[in-house]
Amino acid sequence: MSVTLSTLHSSARAGRRLRPSNAKTVVISAAHAHLGTSVRLLTENAETGADQPRHRRPTMKLPPAPTTKPALPWISPLQYRSPAHGAPPSPPPPPPPPAPSPPPPRYLHHPELARLIASSASAQRALDLFNAASSQRGFSHTPATFSALLVRLARARLPRAAAAVLRRAASAPCRFLEPQLLPLARLLPPDHALALLRLLPALLGKTRVSHKALAVCLDRLVSSRGCPSVLDELLADLRDPRNKYLPRPNTCVYNILIKHYVKSGELETAFKVLDEMREHTCADVKPNLVTYSTLIGGLCRGGKMKEAFGLFEDMIEKDRIVPDQLLYNVIIDGFCRLRQVEKARAIFGFMRKNECEPNAFNYATLINGHCKKGDIEAARAVFEEMRSAGVEPDAVSYTALIGYLCRHGSVDEGINLVLEMKEKGCKADVVTYNLVVEGLCKDGRTVEALDLLESVPLEGVQLNVASYRIVMNCLCSRGELDKAVGLLGLMLGRGFVPHYAASNNLLIGLCNAGRVADVTMALYGLADVGFMPKASCWERLVETVCRERKQRRSTELLDVLIGVC
Repeated sequence: MSVTLSTLHSSARAGRRLRPSNAKTVVISAAHAHLGTSVRLLTENAETGADQPRHRRPTMKLPPAPTTKPALPWISPLQYRSPAHGAPPSPPPPPPPPAPSPPPPRYLHHPELARLIASSASAQRALDLFNAASSQRGFSHTPATFSALLVRLARARLPRAAAAVLRRAASAPCRFLEPQLLPLARLLPPDHALALLRLLPALLGKTRVSHKALAVCLDRLVSSRGCPSVLDELLADLRDPRNKYLPRPNTCVYNILIKHYVKSGELETAFKVLDEMREHTCADVKPNLVTYSTLIGGLCRGGKMKEAFGLFEDMIEKDRIVPDQLLYNVIIDGFCRLRQVEKARAIFGFMRKNECEPNAFNYATLINGHCKKGDIEAARAVFEEMRSAGVEPDAVSYTALIGYLCRHGSVDEGINLVLEMKEKGCKADVVTYNLVVEGLCKDGRTVEALDLLESVPLEGVQLNVASYRIVMNCLCSRGELDKAVGLLGLMLGRGFVPHYAASNNLLIGLCNAGRVADVTMALYGLADVGFMPKASCWERLVETVCRERKQRRSTELLDVLIGVC
């Protein structure tokens, strides 16, 4: 018999109470039609547990959540475990193993071999590398490896070994490029440079060498000045119409020859070369500005200003060559050498008429000429004219004025010019500072000179040995031994050796003052740089040793003297 939901509601209103088991059965039976067979499991469970007493699960009241935020964050004991008191901290994890290095290359390439040869510690090591590579099957050298070995041998001053490698390279199938061999010509001795020039056609795979290669080798022969026979041999080849490896000389080659003859004082031969250039029919052989500047400079240095000015006019009128500021400066310097500063001053007007404004180099030469003549007021006038013309004075202009002022007792004015140079951004060089140091020493201001020696290197100016010797000679002549000993330590610490006479004077002065300890230390330092006292100084040192009663000092000084011997 089925019971509907309306029956249940009516029973409830009537106050009738159903038994719990019956109520459960009725409810489940009513829902069975709607939920299907899956409710049977629920029914069985309800029927089996209907008679069992139902117990309520015990409940626990949780404390209320804290309203304030804890002072420290909560850390789980599974995440952190505090170490025991006094226990050492755990060691850091070991570093990861290094990555395996790549295996060495199985084959050595030519660029790598050339680099190894060029950076080898010795020439023998370079030869060993070269020969070891040659012994490998199928390996043939390239121009890069040959040139690296040749340059290494030339720098080691082994010209015979380089010549043997050159002959081997000439018979090799490889062909060189000219830039690979021209640096070698500048390193070899003159006779080997000529041999290289003769081998160039075979090395380059050409019938003739270029004008550039000829000019480089010729300049090497000219600059050596030690093998005139080799130069004559090359000149004979140049003039021989049967030679097949050299080109016909051009203007550059002729200029090198003229420069050589002018420096050697053979002006007549130089003018013969000029006549040969003028008679030449080739278009690439014409006298140019370099040709005339070299010849005019040789005439001016020889005091032949009349001939120099005549050649200058011929250059302008006959060859239509416009002079530049450098050539004008050669003439200005020539007149200043002869103390003809007025004629040098007239060149400035000639320059402006020809639309060539004087530069700082021209003004500096004229200022130096006035200073050499002793006319400081005229030199200052040229200096101010230079500024008004918009030409900033350079270090040469300042140094000319500073040198005159320091030599004639106006050191403070010279120092003011040095400070002015710094303000103008014009850096003074070692020549400028040496003039100031010399002026201070002449005035007896040795303390300022020593301060200058200390401070100038900090400004980036590299002093030379003359800077220190000027002060050392002054201190020794004035008998200021304490300052001289301090300066000696400064010089030796910076790698400079005092003048031989000043060193002997310092040792004798210390002996006369009875300062055996200072003599010993000074002689120790000088002996390390190969100093050998002269005879009079040696006698004075031995006498000081014999007179000294302190056995230790005497023994030390004797040891130094014996070591010097």
